[in-house]
Amino acid sequence: MKYQPPGRAGSPVDVAPRYENFIGGKWQAPTTGEYSPNLCPATAQPICEVPKSGPEDIELALDAAHSAQPKWGEASTTQRAAALNAVADAIDAHREELAIAESWENGKPVRETLAADIPLAADHFRYFAAAIRSEEGRTTEIDKDTVAYHFNEPLGVVGQIIPFNFPLLMAAWKLAPALAAGNATVIKPASPTPWSILKLMEVIGDHLPPGVLNVVNGPGAQIGKALATNKRIAKVAFTGETTTGRLIMQYASQNIIPVTLELGGKSPNIFFNDVAAHDDDFLNKAVEGLVLYAFNKGEVCTCPSRALIQEDIYEEFMGRCLERIRAIKQGDPLDTATMIGPQVSQQQIEKIASYVEIGLKEGAELLVGGHRPTMEGEFANGYFYEPTVLKGHNKMRVFQEEIFGPVLAVTTFKDEAEALEIANDTRYGLGAGVWSRDTGRTYRMGRAIKAGRVWTNCYHQYPAGAAFGGYKVSGIGRENHKMMLDHYSQTKNLLVSYSDKPLGLF
Repeated sequence: MKYQPPGRAGSPVDVAPRYENFIGGKWQAPTTGEYSPNLCPATAQPICEVPKSGPEDIELALDAAHSAQPKWGEASTTQRAAALNAVADAIDAHREELAIAESWENGKPVRETLAADIPLAADHFRYFAAAIRSEEGRTTEIDKDTVAYHFNEPLGVVGQIIPFNFPLLMAAWKLAPALAAGNATVIKPASPTPWSILKLMEVIGDHLPPGVLNVVNGPGAQIGKALATNKRIAKVAFTGETTTGRLIMQYASQNIIPVTLELGGKSPNIFFNDVAAHDDDFLNKAVEGLVLYAFNKGEVCTCPSRALIQEDIYEEFMGRCLERIRAIKQGDPLDTATMIGPQVSQQQIEKIASYVEIGLKEGAELLVGGHRPTMEGEFANGYFYEPTVLKGHNKMRVFQEEIFGPVLAVTTFKDEAEALEIANDTRYGLGAGVWSRDTGRTYRMGRAIKAGRVWTNCYHQYPAGAAFGGYKVSGIGRENHKMMLDHYSQTKNLLVSYSDKPLGLF
């Protein structure tokens, strides 16, 4: 099935020529009076115009958030849960519309947004609606006349900066726990993907009190900094690349506020020889597990961008994988048969191409891809890049540096010890994959790999309720799990004495 692009006859999605910021439950023009074109990566043509805001717009959003937060924070967990469930219902009701909007703006295939991004976004709101209802206070008996009460209280107003690779799902990851805990928020969408979040506000904005959720668009270096350095936010959450994450930490440290950072990755995907012991469904699943490096065009922080294959099955296993990679259908992101769409921007294309060139100069062998495909019609100028595989060794830059595109670096290993050594030989530690029919081996490897999430005989599953986050330079804190409520809360201790006797200290 092919969907019509947003704004065209027969499309489920309307497009206005220009959009505004969402502040205090209303659409507000930027104080700068300036706008930027928002380009579709499939065509390199404008979708619409979005605000090019200034720091003054952040202040307006913070005014609205601070006005709304006290009442929202004092609302019962029942009331907050009901609002979050209403948000989830609205997302589900507009699943097709939101999926098409995100695919057209980001470039990811609509088969992904329909099956994963939008349903998961709704589910995260439902998960935290349930989690907040089960939160309990804690008491400690100090002695028979003294009791310590512990209460979770919202932080207040938080700042949240969303990446371009999963604009709606990453917004849900951050919004759901923050709102459940009683905070108000100001969100800054990624510069390449602001429109889909504004479409989300059209869908869910009326289900939350005005000012609880605010969206300000603009250049990351200016607006992101204005938000992260602001003395009126109590926490900043950021998903993006590691260099910017370091800056966010510096900004937060100036105001001594907590951060949640989900940063870059160079995840190893390890295939032991017993995956090829039988020609069965499991082997087919393992082949798909390697090819998942091209999921979402490789624009995934946990992308399995390093494949480690036990050397005695390399030729047979890699042959099957290359056959599957060559069969990947690339093209129109709104065609449900498309498996890979365009990269999000011209900048990403240039970065990917430069890394492929670097790999070849380092001596890597090009197994498949390595070029921009020739596209026809309206997609001729789109930001497409072929799924690419380079074979080399783990000291090469293409094995050590995050490319953020459909480029896989493949190497071999002799035994379990060498696989573990290669897997951990990286400054990143966000994700990893282990494939084997030996459950003892998968457990040992899963515990020994230095990464926040290790998929075992699967990959790219992101359910609500499974903690997500990184080791080393891949970030701080965990998302998805109910522990996120603690990341968006602070503990109040009320120490009460029920005795009339003086302490006898003075």
